[in-house]
Amino acid sequence: MSTRDSYPAGVPCWVDALQPDPRGAADFYAALMGWEIVLDDDEGPSYRLARLRGRDVAGVAALPDGLAPGWLTYLRVDDVEAAVAAAEAAGATVALAPLDASPAGRLAALTDPTGALFAVWEPELRDGAMLVNEPGAWAMSALRTADPGRAAAFYAAAFGWQAEAWGPVHLLRLPGYVGGTEQQPVPRDVVAVMAPLDPGDGRARWDVDFWVHDAEATAARAEELGGRVLVAPHARPPFVTAVLADPAGAAFSVSRLSA
Repeated sequence: MSTRDSYPAGVPCWVDALQPDPRGAADFYAALMGWEIVLDDDEGPSYRLARLRGRDVAGVAALPDGLAPGWLTYLRVDDVEAAVAAAEAAGATVALAPLDASPAGRLAALTDPTGALFAVWEPELRDGAMLVNEPGAWAMSALRTADPGRAAAFYAAAFGWQAEAWGPVHLLRLPGYVGGTEQQPVPRDVVAVMAPLDPGDGRARWDVDFWVHDAEATAARAEELGGRVLVAPHARPPFVTAVLADPAGAAFSVSRLSA
């Protein structure tokens, strides 16, 4: 199910990189991931869409004042104002008030009660990523937090997610949702993963993961392009995964399905 045309409310639907130099960042990711980059005037003169086989897979945006470079995960909602109100009632704080990105959609950014930044997206023309779960595309976002109990309670109240322990992590499930593929090792209503934040690993955050053909080659290429390898390629069954940073310091992971 790598091609997507729509997302139901409550499901992560989009990711973009917040960058001090959107053009330079777009060049880095184009060379690393094989993306075609196009300017998207619908969301402003500096917003760049990343495409794979002509389908939108991610974005590169100018860095708002007060934020550090990083990847931002968007959750699909039916009404931005209502979603912000529900999130605030559950303990979130507003980082970016609702604004128009018409005709693509409307958005707001929030910080959950454990400190992780995310966004909500009310679509008009763009529902979200058109390709997922294939090399060169976004696979999943993972919440890393030192307080999983508090985080689970927040996302349950704000978005209806249910947390279920699964080894060292929690699966975040949205009852009634059917995504992914029949072959995946987790239930198809899983929308994200919640993992512990290691001591000294900074503040809570939403990490993003992209599938690639070769994690080792991608890590080496990232260094050639001015990025860094934060965690060398390693086995994390059923994947081989590496954690990388782009030249501005925005971290992300890449994974390939191991044999």
